[in-house]
Amino acid sequence: MWSCGPLNGTGRGEDQPLCQHSQLVLSAFSLLYLAVGVPVGLGYNALLVLANLQDQGSMTMPDVYFVNMAVAGLVLSALAPAHLLGPSASGWALWGFGSEAHVTLLVLFNVCSLVTMYSTALLSLDYYIERALPRTYMSSVYNSRHVCGFVWGGALLTSFSSLLFYICSHVAARIVECAKMQHPEAADAIMVFIGYLVPGLAVLYALVLISRIRKEDTPLDQDSGRLDPSVHRLLVATVCTQFGLWTPHYLTLLGHTSLALRGGPGAGQHLGTLLFVKDLSRCLAFSSSAVTPLLYRCIDRSFPGKLRRLVRRMPCGRQRCSADQAGVQQVLA
Repeated sequence: MWSCGPLNGTGRGEDQPLCQHSQLVLSAFSLLYLAVGVPVGLGYNALLVLANLQDQGSMTMPDVYFVNMAVAGLVLSALAPAHLLGPSASGWALWGFGSEAHVTLLVLFNVCSLVTMYSTALLSLDYYIERALPRTYMSSVYNSRHVCGFVWGGALLTSFSSLLFYICSHVAARIVECAKMQHPEAADAIMVFIGYLVPGLAVLYALVLISRIRKEDTPLDQDSGRLDPSVHRLLVATVCTQFGLWTPHYLTLLGHTSLALRGGPGAGQHLGTLLFVKDLSRCLAFSSSAVTPLLYRCIDRSFPGKLRRLVRRMPCGRQRCSADQAGVQQVLA
């Protein structure tokens, strides 16, 4: 949710009508996502995680990365109400921009963004390895699980460095060691480079290699142990969705850093536009937590079977299980 409060002190009264219309658009979009996107994200991400973990023997390499993204999606869906109804909403917000609660939410958001982007990049690279070198176990489920653990650890370490910049920007007057770390724009620059440019280049490199592999017709294409052909469609759809929904967020971080470095009175002229784009891009980033499991549900051929097995293993009576299975069949159809 967004308010025009930050513009009141800029002296730009001509921006107020536009601000009011933008506020209505963002408020409506935020409420729509909170009413539809959050329940869908929580429900489908939870089903994706449970359906794969209860049948780990049938998990493939892509399933591991999608479970990793689903866990990050659960955290994002849980954080969405706090972010979208937080400091920008109105005077009834429970925390401010400089409080510990806001900094904590921002760090968790950055961790989830890093996990999502790097899981997408590693999925692309491992898919290429599986296509080029099948049955080598370089992209096995076992290795992918360990890689996902390193992804979470790296995301936490990266966010810790950003956390220092955010904290020092508020307590620099009291701590001498923070005298040279007063600018939160440095944390935004770190996130743009590590969270977007690095995985973006990795995905681009992987897609180029995959396109070259697909042009070659080899006897390995008939190998029954290769990944299902639908995985390629799922990979392309996931890459386009994740980067399409997260790119505006990182571009606004880059724009905010550029304006802060330029400084001067001219930087304040774009404050209204920057705030609007920043909050809209934040909504788009949160919506990725609901879109990705829907793509997995629609494209992955094994998910309906995993969901049926999950329902069969539920501790319930015979009659209730039959009714639940009928309901699941209707939903899957």
